[in-house]
Amino acid sequence: MKTLLSLFGRFLYTIMGWRFEPIPDYFLKRHVLIGFPHTTNMDTVRAFTGFKIIKRTGHIMIKKEWFRGPMAGFLRMMGGIPVDRNVAKGVVGQMVDLFKERDEFLLAIVPEGTRKGVRTIKTGFWHIAKEADVSIICWYLDNENKVTRWLGEVIPTDNKVNDMLRIQSIYRDAGYTFPLDVDSISEGSK
Repeated sequence: MKTLLSLFGRFLYTIMGWRFEPIPDYFLKRHVLIGFPHTTNMDTVRAFTGFKIIKRTGHIMIKKEWFRGPMAGFLRMMGGIPVDRNVAKGVVGQMVDLFKERDEFLLAIVPEGTRKGVRTIKTGFWHIAKEADVSIICWYLDNENKVTRWLGEVIPTDNKVNDMLRIQSIYRDAGYTFPLDVDSISEGSK
């Protein structure tokens, strides 16, 4: 079944006029994957299709309220993870628990959080990766060249600001700049 879905994913990419770079050597079984830019709902379609191409399941966080009726089964099949924003341990704690429970877990996050302009990106992905002791994979949807690219791996250190500046530099070198408010990141680290 995975081979069939992989072939179908490649077919969809071809129809859309996109290419998908082969996965890099550093891509293992457990990572937080961040993706930029988030400009359209098709980004999600390309991301899920990309996971099918590489015969892996990528997971995204979705509000638990969406997991009702027939939609719940579909969302789980696609890799959706129900998240309760009101629990004491928060979203980060819930995701860290899932990393601890699973031998294979690829969590895809869009740090912009929205398709609208943002003042600064969200850094929850860094906290999840740091607490779960997994690396961050930088994934780039290169709209200009219509290629899904792997830009690099970042292993979180004890310095969130430096890690975020490094991630920003990785994307800037690829041709994409995202907003980063170092002062708010520093305050959030305390």
